[in-house]
Amino acid sequence: MTYTYDYGITSSVAKGEGLELFNGIMIAYMIICIAIAVVAAIGMWKVFTKAGEKGWKSIIPVYNMYTLCKIIGVNPWWILIVFLSSIVTFIPIIGVLAAMAVVIYLNILVAKSTANAFGKDTGFAIGLYFLSPIFYCILGFGKAKYEGANPMNDVIFKNK
Repeated sequence: MTYTYDYGITSSVAKGEGLELFNGIMIAYMIICIAIAVVAAIGMWKVFTKAGEKGWKSIIPVYNMYTLCKIIGVNPWWILIVFLSSIVTFIPIIGVLAAMAVVIYLNILVAKSTANAFGKDTGFAIGLYFLSPIFYCILGFGKAKYEGANPMNDVIFKNK
């Protein structure tokens, strides 16, 4: 009596069909991320030009944040603090939470100060925080006028 065994791979995942689905999802995700980045860049470009800065400064990473800090009156040293806060992430839990707190605080500071600089209220600042690409487009293409730097009270660098 002879037994034969078939070790052939017949499942759909083993044939690579699951990988094709994953690749398709990742490509769609990348397209959405690129579209959001383009919308954000266009909005920031318009905001920079309204504030009297050159629009191209909005598309250079880190330099765009430095320029935005100058426009809205936030101390640009915050950018360095955010980068340096990543050093403490080697401390389990506490280090990561501290770094996250610094990033969140800077984002709140920038959102509120940007809203203030264009004569908008706290509700608009909340929109800038959570949906910044859309709200930068609203600032850039809308009727808002740049009123000058009016930063939120900063707990570290006191406003003059």
